[in-house]
Order: sequence, then C-alpha cells, then structure tokens
Amino acid sequence: MTRFRMLCSIIAALSVALPAAAHEPGDRAGADTSGSVHFPISCSAAAQPQFDHAVALLHSFWYEEAVKAFAEVAATDRSCAMAQWGIAMSWWYPLWYPPSEKALWAGSSAVAQAQTLGAKTDRERAYIAAIAAFYKDFATRDHRTRALAYEHEMEQLHERFPEDREAATFYALALDATALPTDKTFVNQRKAAAILEKVSAEVPDHPGVAHYLIHSYDSPPLAEQGLPAARHYAQIAPAVPHALHMPSHIFTRLGLWQESIDANKASHRVALGYARGTLGSDGWDQETVHTADYLEYAYLQIGQDGAAQRVVEEVRGYRNGPPVTLPVAYAIAAIPARYVLERRDWAAAATLQPASIDTTQFPWAAAITEFTHALGAARTGASDAAATAIAKLAAMREGLAEAKNTYWANQVEVQRQAASAMMSHMQGKDGDALELMRAAATLEASMDKHPATPGAVVPARELLADLLLELNRPADALKEYEATLATEPNRFRSLFGAAQAAERAGDTARARTYYERLLTMTAAADTPRPELQLAQAFIEKSR
Repeated sequence: MTRFRMLCSIIAALSVALPAAAHEPGDRAGADTSGSVHFPISCSAAAQPQFDHAVALLHSFWYEEAVKAFAEVAATDRSCAMAQWGIAMSWWYPLWYPPSEKALWAGSSAVAQAQTLGAKTDRERAYIAAIAAFYKDFATRDHRTRALAYEHEMEQLHERFPEDREAATFYALALDATALPTDKTFVNQRKAAAILEKVSAEVPDHPGVAHYLIHSYDSPPLAEQGLPAARHYAQIAPAVPHALHMPSHIFTRLGLWQESIDANKASHRVALGYARGTLGSDGWDQETVHTADYLEYAYLQIGQDGAAQRVVEEVRGYRNGPPVTLPVAYAIAAIPARYVLERRDWAAAATLQPASIDTTQFPWAAAITEFTHALGAARTGASDAAATAIAKLAAMREGLAEAKNTYWANQVEVQRQAASAMMSHMQGKDGDALELMRAAATLEASMDKHPATPGAVVPARELLADLLLELNRPADALKEYEATLATEPNRFRSLFGAAQAAERAGDTARARTYYERLLTMTAAADTPRPELQLAQAFIEKSR
C-alpha cells in the first residue's frame, strides 16, 4: 500500500507539472482541426474549453496528447476532478491492447486523485466511478473482467443521463471494446452503432461518434454501413493521424484500395511529422507503422509492388522510437511477410529475416515470420526447414494458450495448420493436406481480425482454394475463392484464383468477369506481374 501511495503521488505530480511546451502539437492542431466536442463539467470557465479539446483528442485515441491536454486542465483548475478522470481514461486503450503495468499505475493514480478531489455533481461522480471500476484491483483481476465492469458502469450512467451525448458515446465504445472476436452476430457492435447513429443525427461532426461508428461497422457484414462515417471522419479531425487513418478500416473491408491508400498516405505524413518533431523518433511510432501496414496491404492488391517495396524499406529503417506496442509489433512483422506472400515469392519467404524488434511480449508477431518461413520452405522443397518452422509455431501456440491468450493462440494455430497442410501437400499426402487446410479455414472464420491489422498476411480460405486448384478441383476451388471474396472483396490473389478456377472449369464467362475485374483494379499497377499478363492474354483471346 505504501508503494501504491508513493507512485500515486509521483505520477500525479508529474501529470500536473507537465510544461506548457509539451502541448505544442495539440496547440497547433487546435480544437477545430482535432474535432469539436462539448462535454460540460463543473470546473472553472477557463478549464472548460481546454477540457473539451482534451476529450476530442481522447475520442481520436491520440492518447499521448490527451494526457498532456488533461494535465493542462488540471494545471488551470487544480480542484477539477474531471481532469484526473481524463488522465485515467487516456492511460487505457480500449480497442488496442491491455495497458502496461506502468499505464495501470498511472491510470489508477489519476483515479485516486479524482476521488480525493471529489466531483461536484452526481453525473461527474458517475464518470469517475466508471473508470475506477476498470482500474480497481488491476493486480489481481484480469483485463476483461475489469473492462466488463467499466461497460456495466457506463451502461448505468447512460441510462441515468439519457440526454448526455458523451455518456452515450463512451458507452458505445465500451460495447465495442468488450465485443468478443468470436461473436459472428456482432451483438455489441450493432448495439453500439444504434446508439451512435442517434447521436450522429444530433451532432454529425462529433469525432468520437464518427470514429466509433467505423469500429462498430468494421466487419464484413456491416462494413457498407460504415462508409458515411469513414468518408466524414478525416474532415472532422484533419490534424489527428488516427482520424486520417481510421476510414481505411472500412475501405479495406470493402476493397476500396485507392481510398485506403489516400487515407493512409495522409495519416502517415502527419504521423511521421509528429513522431519526428515531438517524440524525437526517426519514424518508429504506433501510428506511422500501423498506417504503413494498411498501405502495404492496399498497394499489393492493386499491383503496385514498387510502392509496396518502398514501404518495406521505409519500415526496415525505423530504429529509434517509443517502446514497442501491439500494433507496432504486428505491423513490423506483417509488412515484409505480406510482400513475399502476396507475390508468392517462396524463396524469399523461406529466408525472410525476423522482425527488427523484440517480440518477447508478442510471440504471435514472431509467429508471422515462422509461418512465412514454413510456407516458403514447404514450397521450395526444404522439408526440414518447414518442419522446424512448424514446430516453432506449435510451441508459440502452446505458450499463448498457457498464458490464457486464447485469441492469439488460435490465430497461431491457424498458421500452424495451414503450414502443416502445405507441407503435407508437398509430400504427396493430399488427403491430410485438405483436412488440415479446411480446419485452418474454419478456425480462422470463427474469429474476426484484430483492429491492429487490415487482415491476415494470407487468408486460410484462399490457401485452401489454392490447394484445391492445384489438386485439379477447379469447381471446388472457385467456391472457396468466391467465399474469400465475399468477406475480403477485391483481393488480388482471390480474383486471379477465381478467374483461373472458372477458366479450368470451363466457365468462360465467369472467368472473363474475374479477369476483367482484376485488370480494372490494377490499371495503375507499377509492376508487370505474370498474373496480369495471363489475364490480358485471356481477354484478348476471348474477344
């Protein structure tokens, strides 16, 4: 208890004592370019606009700047308990990953400060009680239990104050944060979207509403409904890197590759400036690397391999920066893996260099590299190397399962099964190969992707379709390619595979449709991929 009180005092003092210069990026952005929010509080008149600006930053997940902005509120009005509420909220990242021990101590300290200061209204006390529920007993209670406790408190707050738009908005975020990735009915997301759509009709330029609508609709069955929010959010908060990036979640779900590229290039530019100018980093920042992964994915789908290669080289050059986070770990591992796997460069896949970061905390990031090694080695006949990589995947899966990290354990299991299937196929054990690959596709379909990624480095169902096509079962392969395209529209490899499968099945009309779609989508390709040459040859021959 003594240690806790000491840390509370130190962190609280630091949060209030942050120099004004630390707010420079937020000051430059201004409330008008980070989004307009009004969250009435009982603190001083001078603190109110500062608080509104801080909440706008929080709604766009610009946590570093939100902490500074709420600390400025605390410096303006030292009796403002809601400033400490904001600091506590800024140390929790609901949709990204569980906070570190340092973040939990800092957030808990801010909650203690808020409770000591005492809120002046029942509504403000309810907000503080809600975030206190998340930090309570964080050393002994697991993250999900505490997230659900927060969601319950926010539900009650929303019911008590139905006219409070901020309560509605934060409650919707809590619903998205506690949605299970295995729930294919999307109960939480649909409920959150219904709440947010109502608020959006009243305040269409609210950054949190647009942001959380995108997250609520970030799944194949719902993505089309997220387009209005996606195309509006960047206009609401053009100075915020994450606000510029977020629309690409919907664009990726719908296969709108150029819109995704445009969004992520804009975000990447602003994020790089922030990382280099404010964080003192040479580019290694959560948002810069996260946007780079989305850029890589989109470039590869439209055949811009040259642009994709430049992304690989850029990320490879990042060395100095803040501690590695989940999105950074994923992107650093996924970007080079995507480049070789999407292009089916099996020799390069077999020898892919490991991520240039410490993946101890994120073994599933190292698993991406091992999965790439396994596929490349199996395809190039290096059976011993493939077996070694598959064994590493099995060990990583077991470690994650023992740590009760079920989601990532299952993600790695998908990779282990898919790699094992490919190895069995190369050994002539095609019955085993099909059984393993179908299991991988089924398991992957039972989970949604993590928000940190635009998608798997290669979908298991697409690999199943590839396998069926190689086994001269084009009609079955076509079904699997089309099933992949139903959830991941406009994927280069699935469009080309579907065209080939239809052609081999004798369905010339369908083959032509898929080849034409592929050629239209890659009209601005910067690399003469063999697949595009085959597509063009088919079109010319069938005229």
